[in-house]
Amino acid sequence: MSTAAGLLLAISGAVSHDLVRGAINPNISERGELMSARIAMAASVLVATYLGLNPPGFAAETVALAFGLAAASIFPVLMMGIFTKRVNNRGAVAGMLTGLIFTLGYVFMHKGWLFIPGTNQFPDTVDGSLLGLKSTAIGAVGAIVNFAVAFIVSKSTEDTPQEIKDLVDSVRSPRGAAEAQANH
Repeated sequence: MSTAAGLLLAISGAVSHDLVRGAINPNISERGELMSARIAMAASVLVATYLGLNPPGFAAETVALAFGLAAASIFPVLMMGIFTKRVNNRGAVAGMLTGLIFTLGYVFMHKGWLFIPGTNQFPDTVDGSLLGLKSTAIGAVGAIVNFAVAFIVSKSTEDTPQEIKDLVDSVRSPRGAAEAQANH
């Protein structure tokens, strides 16, 4: 139960603070932010309940799909956050959303929409797939799409603020990370 509670708190906090306050509505009140966290938590519970009652008909592939979705959404942004200072928040969000939507769309076209049998447009075999890849391997392509979109959007929008560049420099150095932690 504690793991589930921690995941629900992480999801609701990420949606309300990072997505709603950080990207959609920076002037949202604390009450509005709390409401968006509650809505995100309720939606997460509903999705988890549905998947718990109607688990996808595949077991080993579920883990592969989860890693594929992480590879297409989170991994590129983490790597760009470490190795480049040019990718800004707009590029990172655009890349994550594009990689996630691309990968989920591909998976649903091959596994069925929301994993409902009979709703797939393509068979989930290498020979019958859209790009010659099974749905469990599409995360790598989604990651490449994420990288490309993040760089293109970052290049077409404002440069990363100097304080973010300084933060990246401080994280790259053990001494800088210790000093940054001491200053906060």
